[in-house]
Amino acid sequence: MKIVVGLGNPGSQYAKTRHNAGWMVLDKIADRAGWSGRGRTRDASSVVQGRFRGLDLILVKPLTFMNDSGLAVRKVLAREHAPLVDLLVVADDFALPFGKLRFREGGSGGGHNGLGSIIDELSNEGFSRLRIGIGDPEHRAIDHVLSAFTPDEQARMDELLEAAADGVEAWARDGTSKAANRFNSFLLRPADAERQAAPGEIDGPPGVDGVRRTKTGWRKPRPIDPNGESGE
Repeated sequence: MKIVVGLGNPGSQYAKTRHNAGWMVLDKIADRAGWSGRGRTRDASSVVQGRFRGLDLILVKPLTFMNDSGLAVRKVLAREHAPLVDLLVVADDFALPFGKLRFREGGSGGGHNGLGSIIDELSNEGFSRLRIGIGDPEHRAIDHVLSAFTPDEQARMDELLEAAADGVEAWARDGTSKAANRFNSFLLRPADAERQAAPGEIDGPPGVDGVRRTKTGWRKPRPIDPNGESGE
Protein backbone atom coordinates (compact mmCIF):
# COMPACT_ATOMS: atom_id res chain seq x y z
CA MET A 1 0.00 0.00 0.00
CA LYS A 2 1.37 3.41 -1.00
CA ILE A 3 0.30 6.52 0.91
CA VAL A 4 0.12 9.82 -0.98
CA VAL A 5 -0.41 12.94 1.14
CA GLY A 6 -1.41 16.17 -0.59
CA LEU A 7 -0.83 19.31 1.46
CA GLY A 8 -3.34 22.15 1.56
CA ASN A 9 -5.82 24.05 3.69
CA PRO A 10 -9.48 23.08 4.22
CA GLY A 11 -12.23 25.53 3.32
CA SER A 12 -13.65 26.90 0.09
CA GLN A 13 -11.67 30.14 0.45
CA TYR A 14 -8.43 28.18 -0.01
CA ALA A 15 -9.57 25.68 -2.64
CA LYS A 16 -8.05 27.42 -5.67
CA THR A 17 -5.00 28.95 -4.01
CA ARG A 18 -1.39 28.06 -4.78
CA HIS A 19 -0.89 26.52 -1.34
CA ASN A 20 -3.47 23.86 -2.24
CA ALA A 21 -1.59 22.48 -5.22
CA GLY A 22 -1.06 19.22 -3.33
CA TRP A 23 -4.79 18.77 -2.84
CA MET A 24 -5.37 19.52 -6.53
CA VAL A 25 -3.02 16.71 -7.57
CA LEU A 26 -4.84 14.23 -5.31
CA ASP A 27 -8.18 15.37 -6.73
CA LYS A 28 -6.85 14.63 -10.23
CA ILE A 29 -5.82 11.12 -9.21
CA ALA A 30 -9.18 10.55 -7.51
CA ASP A 31 -10.94 11.67 -10.70
CA ARG A 32 -8.92 9.16 -12.75
CA ALA A 33 -9.71 6.34 -10.34
CA GLY A 34 -13.41 7.20 -10.04
CA TRP A 35 -13.00 7.95 -6.34
CA SER A 36 -14.22 11.55 -6.31
CA GLY A 37 -16.69 12.17 -3.51
CA ARG A 38 -15.83 8.91 -1.75
CA GLY A 39 -13.42 10.36 0.80
CA ARG A 40 -14.20 9.88 4.49
CA THR A 41 -12.88 11.76 7.47
CA ARG A 42 -10.55 9.95 9.82
CA ASP A 43 -7.25 10.68 11.56
CA ALA A 44 -7.70 14.43 11.01
CA SER A 45 -7.76 13.88 7.24
CA SER A 46 -10.01 13.24 4.29
CA VAL A 47 -9.00 9.76 3.14
CA VAL A 48 -9.89 7.59 0.17
CA GLN A 49 -8.26 4.33 -0.80
CA GLY A 50 -8.52 1.54 -3.29
CA ARG A 51 -6.84 -0.27 -6.15
CA PHE A 52 -6.16 1.69 -9.33
CA ARG A 53 -4.25 0.44 -12.38
CA GLY A 54 -2.73 -2.32 -10.30
CA LEU A 55 -1.68 0.05 -7.50
CA ASP A 56 -2.96 -0.03 -3.92
CA LEU A 57 -3.20 3.64 -2.95
CA ILE A 58 -4.32 5.71 0.03
CA LEU A 59 -4.91 9.38 -0.82
CA VAL A 60 -4.73 11.65 2.22
CA LYS A 61 -5.70 15.33 2.50
CA PRO A 62 -4.90 16.62 6.01
CA LEU A 63 -7.68 18.75 7.48
CA THR A 64 -5.48 20.28 10.18
CA PHE A 65 -4.50 23.38 8.15
CA MET A 66 -1.06 23.54 6.63
CA ASN A 67 1.01 24.34 9.71
CA ASP A 68 -0.17 21.22 11.56
CA SER A 69 -0.04 18.76 8.66
CA GLY A 70 2.34 16.52 10.58
CA LEU A 71 -0.34 15.58 13.10
CA ALA A 72 -2.48 14.02 10.40
CA VAL A 73 0.45 12.32 8.66
CA ARG A 74 1.65 10.73 11.90
CA LYS A 75 -1.84 9.36 12.60
CA VAL A 76 -2.22 7.86 9.13
CA LEU A 77 1.20 6.21 9.22
CA ALA A 78 0.44 4.76 12.66
CA ARG A 79 -2.95 3.39 11.56
CA GLU A 80 -1.47 1.74 8.47
CA HIS A 81 1.77 0.62 10.15
CA ALA A 82 3.46 2.00 7.05
CA PRO A 83 7.21 2.58 6.64
CA LEU A 84 8.40 5.96 5.38
CA VAL A 85 9.46 4.41 2.08
CA ASP A 86 5.74 4.01 1.26
CA LEU A 87 4.97 7.71 1.86
CA LEU A 88 4.94 10.48 -0.75
CA VAL A 89 4.07 14.06 0.19
CA VAL A 90 2.89 16.40 -2.58
CA ALA A 91 3.37 20.09 -1.82
CA ASP A 92 3.59 23.49 -3.50
CA ASP A 93 6.98 25.22 -3.79
CA PHE A 94 7.52 28.90 -4.60
CA ALA A 95 11.25 28.28 -5.02
CA LEU A 96 10.41 26.51 -8.30
CA PRO A 97 9.08 28.22 -11.45
CA PHE A 98 5.39 27.74 -12.10
CA GLY A 99 4.83 24.35 -13.72
CA LYS A 100 8.08 22.73 -12.62
CA LEU A 101 7.96 19.30 -10.94
CA ARG A 102 10.63 18.10 -8.54
CA PHE A 103 10.83 14.68 -6.90
CA ARG A 104 13.24 14.30 -4.01
CA GLU A 105 14.10 11.59 -1.51
CA GLY A 106 14.33 13.20 1.91
CA GLY A 107 15.77 16.54 2.90
CA SER A 108 14.66 19.55 4.92
CA GLY A 109 11.32 21.30 4.67
CA GLY A 110 12.90 24.13 2.68
CA GLY A 111 10.83 26.73 4.51
CA HIS A 112 7.52 25.00 3.71
CA ASN A 113 5.45 24.97 6.91
CA GLY A 114 3.57 21.82 5.98
CA LEU A 115 6.71 19.83 5.26
CA GLY A 116 8.31 21.29 8.37
CA SER A 117 5.40 20.13 10.49
CA ILE A 118 5.66 16.59 9.11
CA ILE A 119 9.41 16.47 9.79
CA ASP A 120 8.85 17.71 13.34
CA GLU A 121 6.09 15.19 14.09
CA LEU A 122 7.97 12.23 12.61
CA SER A 123 11.41 13.40 13.83
CA ASN A 124 12.59 12.23 10.44
CA GLU A 125 13.31 13.83 7.05
CA GLY A 126 13.52 10.51 5.23
CA PHE A 127 10.31 10.57 3.22
CA SER A 128 9.84 11.31 -0.47
CA ARG A 129 8.17 14.44 -1.70
CA LEU A 130 6.93 15.85 -5.00
CA ARG A 131 7.15 19.62 -5.16
CA ILE A 132 4.88 21.55 -7.53
CA GLY A 133 6.33 24.86 -8.73
CA ILE A 134 3.99 27.79 -8.07
CA GLY A 135 6.35 30.60 -9.06
CA ASP A 136 8.46 33.09 -7.14
CA PRO A 137 6.56 35.57 -4.94
CA GLU A 138 6.95 39.21 -5.95
CA HIS A 139 6.15 40.40 -2.44
CA ARG A 140 5.36 38.57 0.82
CA ALA A 141 5.50 34.78 0.56
CA ILE A 142 2.33 34.31 2.63
CA ASP A 143 0.36 36.55 0.28
CA HIS A 144 1.69 34.63 -2.71
CA VAL A 145 0.91 31.11 -1.52
CA LEU A 146 -2.62 32.12 -0.50
CA SER A 147 -3.31 33.85 -3.82
CA ALA A 148 -5.13 32.39 -6.82
CA PHE A 149 -3.32 31.40 -9.97
CA THR A 150 -3.28 33.95 -12.78
CA PRO A 151 -5.48 33.42 -15.86
CA ASP A 152 -2.45 32.30 -17.91
CA GLU A 153 -1.53 29.81 -15.18
CA GLN A 154 -5.11 28.59 -14.81
CA ALA A 155 -5.22 27.87 -18.53
CA ARG A 156 -2.34 25.41 -18.06
CA MET A 157 -3.26 23.97 -14.67
CA ASP A 158 -4.99 20.87 -15.98
CA GLU A 159 -1.92 19.98 -18.01
CA LEU A 160 0.31 20.48 -14.97
CA LEU A 161 -1.95 18.40 -12.73
CA GLU A 162 -2.11 15.61 -15.29
CA ALA A 163 1.70 15.48 -15.39
CA ALA A 164 1.93 15.53 -11.60
CA ALA A 165 -0.64 12.72 -11.35
CA ASP A 166 1.40 10.72 -13.87
CA GLY A 167 4.42 11.36 -11.67
CA VAL A 168 2.66 10.05 -8.57
CA GLU A 169 1.72 6.87 -10.42
CA ALA A 170 5.33 6.46 -11.57
CA TRP A 171 6.53 6.89 -7.97
CA ALA A 172 4.09 4.26 -6.72
CA ARG A 173 5.25 1.78 -9.37
CA ASP A 174 8.96 2.44 -9.68
CA GLY A 175 10.12 4.52 -6.72
CA THR A 176 11.36 8.07 -6.27
CA SER A 177 14.61 7.85 -8.22
CA LYS A 178 13.01 6.59 -11.43
CA ALA A 179 10.11 9.04 -11.09
CA ALA A 180 12.63 11.88 -10.69
CA ASN A 181 14.50 10.78 -13.81
CA ARG A 182 11.28 11.00 -15.81
CA PHE A 183 9.50 14.01 -14.36
CA ASN A 184 12.09 16.42 -12.97
CA SER A 185 12.77 17.50 -16.56
CA PHE A 186 9.08 18.10 -17.33
CA LEU A 187 8.45 21.34 -19.23
CA LEU A 188 5.04 23.00 -19.12
CA ARG A 189 4.04 24.66 -22.36
CA PRO A 190 4.42 28.45 -22.54
CA ALA A 191 1.54 30.72 -21.61
CA ASP A 192 0.85 31.57 -25.26
CA ALA A 193 -1.33 28.60 -26.13
CA GLU A 194 -1.62 29.67 -29.77
CA ARG A 195 2.14 29.58 -30.24
CA GLN A 196 2.82 26.12 -28.92
CA ALA A 197 0.84 23.00 -28.06
CA ALA A 198 1.11 20.95 -24.89
CA PRO A 199 4.09 18.62 -24.29
CA GLY A 200 3.69 15.42 -26.28
CA GLU A 201 1.11 16.93 -28.66
CA ILE A 202 1.71 17.88 -32.28
CA ASP A 203 4.09 20.85 -32.52
CA GLY A 204 4.48 20.97 -28.74
CA PRO A 205 7.73 20.59 -26.78
CA PRO A 206 9.08 17.14 -25.86
CA GLY A 207 7.03 15.10 -23.41
CA VAL A 208 8.45 13.51 -20.26
CA ASP A 209 10.05 10.79 -22.43
CA GLY A 210 12.05 13.40 -24.33
CA VAL A 211 10.16 12.80 -27.57
CA ARG A 212 8.55 15.61 -29.56
CA ARG A 213 5.60 14.92 -31.85
CA THR A 214 5.35 16.66 -35.22
CA LYS A 215 2.86 16.42 -38.05
CA THR A 216 5.13 13.85 -39.69
CA GLY A 217 5.62 11.67 -36.61
CA TRP A 218 7.54 11.40 -33.33
CA ARG A 219 11.04 12.82 -33.14
CA LYS A 220 13.75 12.76 -30.50
CA PRO A 221 15.51 16.18 -30.28
CA ARG A 222 19.21 16.06 -31.13
CA PRO A 223 21.74 17.29 -28.58
CA ILE A 224 22.78 20.93 -28.75
CA ASP A 225 25.74 21.36 -31.10
CA PRO A 226 28.91 23.34 -30.29
CA ASN A 227 27.39 26.41 -31.93
CA GLY A 228 24.53 26.37 -29.44
CA GLU A 229 21.92 25.17 -31.97
CA SER A 230 19.74 22.10 -31.81
CA GLY A 231 17.80 20.14 -34.39
CA GLU A 232 15.38 17.29 -34.79
